[in-house]
Amino acid sequence: MERLLCLAIGYVCGLLQTSYIYGRMHGIDIRNYGSGNAGTTNALRTLGKKAGLITLLGDALKCIVAVVIAWLIFRESHPEMVKLLELYAAAGTILGHNFPFYLKFRGGKGIAATAGLLASVDIRIGVVALIVFIIVFLTTHYVSLGSIMVYVTFVAGLVVLGENQGYSMDMRYVREMYIIAAALAVMAIYKHRANIQRLLSGTENKTYLSSKKKAGQR
Repeated sequence: MERLLCLAIGYVCGLLQTSYIYGRMHGIDIRNYGSGNAGTTNALRTLGKKAGLITLLGDALKCIVAVVIAWLIFRESHPEMVKLLELYAAAGTILGHNFPFYLKFRGGKGIAATAGLLASVDIRIGVVALIVFIIVFLTTHYVSLGSIMVYVTFVAGLVVLGENQGYSMDMRYVREMYIIAAALAVMAIYKHRANIQRLLSGTENKTYLSSKKKAGQR
């Protein structure tokens, strides 16, 4: 029951589609532009840097809020598994972001929400994942590849810390965290399947933070 409640809390938080709301405020449905994705990268490319930053912060924050709510509810009643319940809340947020029922289940890819997961569930992995993303992005300019590598880092880091008693929980709960992380990684890869095909064929779009650099690549 606790797990389902945390998933539900997260899903409700995940329904706050930052880029969709921002786009509507500017008279467009962002899902009809660019990649058709309601996420940070498409907001950046379609509506500019301000929209991209607002989307990133909004989508990350909603995951942090869900995790904090789960912690507040269960920190005293279930201290032995509260970290696991936080992860369930974060997973629910990503599900709500990716598959919002009121948008016919057409949402984003969950990477900005995953940033919120890493910041709130385990900042240690979050810092490493951020470094990995920055290195991959600055060397390739592929946001999709950097995003996929974030999940590789997330799963690997979780297992390394978990196997070395990094969470002070019974191992059955720790291994349940592995399963959730692996499921989220599979979902992220599935959501990026078109990007992966383009990466393999060399046709994936590159993203540049500087308009001058972007112009120089044309």
